[in-house]
Amino acid sequence: MARARNPNRDIAKKMWLDSDKTMPLVEIASKLNCKPSQIRKWKSEDNWSDNSNSNVTNQKERYYSMKGNGNAKNNKGGAAPKGNQNARTHGLYSKYLPDDTIDIISMMDQQEPADLIWGQIQIQYAAIIRAQKIMWVENAEDETRVQTQVGFGDSGSDKYEYQFAWDKQANFLNAQSRAMSTLSGLIKQFIAIADEQDERKAKLNQIIASTDNIQARTALIKGAEKDTTLLNKLLDVAKGGNGDLE
Repeated sequence: MARARNPNRDIAKKMWLDSDKTMPLVEIASKLNCKPSQIRKWKSEDNWSDNSNSNVTNQKERYYSMKGNGNAKNNKGGAAPKGNQNARTHGLYSKYLPDDTIDIISMMDQQEPADLIWGQIQIQYAAIIRAQKIMWVENAEDETRVQTQVGFGDSGSDKYEYQFAWDKQANFLNAQSRAMSTLSGLIKQFIAIADEQDERKAKLNQIIASTDNIQARTALIKGAEKDTTLLNKLLDVAKGGNGDLE
């Protein structure tokens, strides 16, 4: 048997629409004694923004023009002319910002601060994990040659730039450390402002455990000199070893 629909679901939507779509979702949650995350879920699933007038039917009077009347001549009907600013929520911004930027700003209006920070956490975490593959150093002999100049004529010559294993690894470690610090700061902000019952807090445990593992591997050779012994230890740990090559 299907579970009965929560009556607060419709009440929450009505409260938001009656406020001209300005009442914060946190305030609605407080009035209905619900979790903010639950209100956000209802808002998304029920498409509040698109269905605000779905139950309203307006009976309009009809007017007829005399035959030959030119009032509507060349009027194709439909939407306002391209570039018209009448329906813009962010009219001032729309004069200077691209349409896709305006769309992002409009989406942000419907999100709580915790939602915005959570989005940044996801992006930063994804970048850290993706960097493991992009900046991976195969072994101590891993060398990259990049052509920086193409020679022309008899006197011309090609030029190349070489990146050695320890240089690539050092750059990776520095970038990774900065990324970890940024992620740590975002997590602290989220924990500070998110609702105590926010289910996303549980997901942070998985992110923290994964980043702790990455930090442990990074610390293994952080600040090392150009000595391939430590580099080989890091590679051993990444492959499941303990870093002890002796």
